[in-house]
This record gives sequence, C-alpha cells and structure tokens, in this order.
Amino acid sequence: MPDALHLPGALHGRGARRARGLQVAAARALGMVLALALVIAPAIAQGREATPTAADPALEARVMTIAEELRCVVCQNETLAASQADLARDLRAQIRLQLQQGRTREEIMDFMVTRYGEFVLYRPPLQATTLVLWTGPFVLLVLASGWLVLGAGRRRRAADGLTADELRRVQELLDERRPG
Repeated sequence: MPDALHLPGALHGRGARRARGLQVAAARALGMVLALALVIAPAIAQGREATPTAADPALEARVMTIAEELRCVVCQNETLAASQADLARDLRAQIRLQLQQGRTREEIMDFMVTRYGEFVLYRPPLQATTLVLWTGPFVLLVLASGWLVLGAGRRRRAADGLTADELRRVQELLDERRPG
C-alpha cells in the first residue's frame, strides 16, 4: 500500500509547501487582526453615550460657560466642560440643577470651591497662596534664558581666537612638519 494511505492527510512536495504557505498566511492574518484589535480597543473603551443636553439651549450654554471655569478633579488638566469622566458629568448635572433652582454663577462657584477647594478653579485668582503658580513659569523662562545667554558668551570667549604666543607656537609646529 502507498504511504499516503497509512498517513491520512500526509502531503509531499508542492502540497506540503502550499500547506505551509497557507499556515504562514493565516498566522500573519491573525497577527494583523490582533494588532488592529489592540489599536482599536482603547478607542472603543473610551466611547460613551452622548450626554443629554438640557431641553433649554440657553440653560445648557450657561452650564457649559460655568463648566469651562472649573477643573475636573479627576482629570486635573481638563475643564469640567471638556472632561468625559463620570464625576465631571455629575458636576455638570449639579451645575444644571443649581441654575434651574435660580442660583447665580457666583453662588455655584462658591459651592464648588467650598466642596472641592480652590483647586477646582481652572484659573485660580492671584493671591499670596497662588503667587508661585502664576509667576513660576515666567521665573523659569527668565532663568533658562539667562543660562543660555551666559553659556553662549562663555563659548564665544573660548572660541574668540588664539593669543600671539599660541599663534607663534602653532606656526612653529606647522613649519616643523613641512619637508625640506
């Protein structure tokens, strides 16, 4: 009996190469699908339902104006208006509710500061406690500029040229190397 009958599915020659080629192609396709899934997964995880807006567009505009002035305490580098964190949505709903109850912008801001501290203000007021926050970037800019200017001056002085003695010595060394 032939060997093929004893070994079901056994492939020889071109058939084996073709089967191996199909395995490699399938493995590559699977790898690409997995890579695509890894790239798309974070975007899918971030997707959320659209936030319902107030029935009154004017009220919603007031909510967003106030939310632009408040920091998301979860994200910390986004405003409440831009953040998609659950707490940010809850705080926007709280602002909406307080506006519907007739509270003013100042009353809502005071409520938020009382509850979360001045950190919740996206643009904190200039006070003694926030002076470093307001002046720090400018001080760092001045210090970095001064450091660059001083460093450039030192490099320029070092590269200004050689003294007369140094020039004479260089010329002597060059003359020694010349033949004849």
